[in-house]
Amino acid sequence: MLTDLPNLLTLGRIAAIPLLVAFADWGTPLADLVACAIFAVAGITDYFDGKLARDRAQISDLGRMLDPIADKLLVGATLMVLVGTHRLGPAGLFPAIVIMLREILVSGLREYLAGLRVSMPVTKLAKWKTGFQMAALGTLLAGDTGAAVIWLDVLPVAMIGALLLWTAALLTLITGWDYLRAGLRHAVRSNV
Repeated sequence: MLTDLPNLLTLGRIAAIPLLVAFADWGTPLADLVACAIFAVAGITDYFDGKLARDRAQISDLGRMLDPIADKLLVGATLMVLVGTHRLGPAGLFPAIVIMLREILVSGLREYLAGLRVSMPVTKLAKWKTGFQMAALGTLLAGDTGAAVIWLDVLPVAMIGALLLWTAALLTLITGWDYLRAGLRHAVRSNV
């Protein structure tokens, strides 16, 4: 049901995106920190919507549909705003592209396999990938300017974010390849 708490959390994640983009685009140190905080809260809801749905027996088709959409919208919008505000230089653009392409690939595979009535469960490595990705994006949103607001200007926050993003991109390549191989196996079987 749309008004179940897990679905409301998922919808909240989608609703947070315009706010996140607006603050990130504002370009002041405080706005960078607020964008990071919005992203962090939205990312945390990704954990809690699933946990609450399972704990409360409120798993629904609507939730199963909305959750990955909300995740991809949040990640995609954040990557685009980071590129658009020049927080990702040429070296950061490559991992961003890898992450976006993998999201599209996995979405397409899941849609195709759903037609075959085959589910593609999330692997532990994919969960690690998501963790690194979320940490990277939040860190990059804060950047060195946002970190300076809370007196963390001694840390190279933007560099840490870039390293996390490259780690996420590497895990993205590995998990994307795993999903592609699994999807192709099912596609070949269904055509035999």
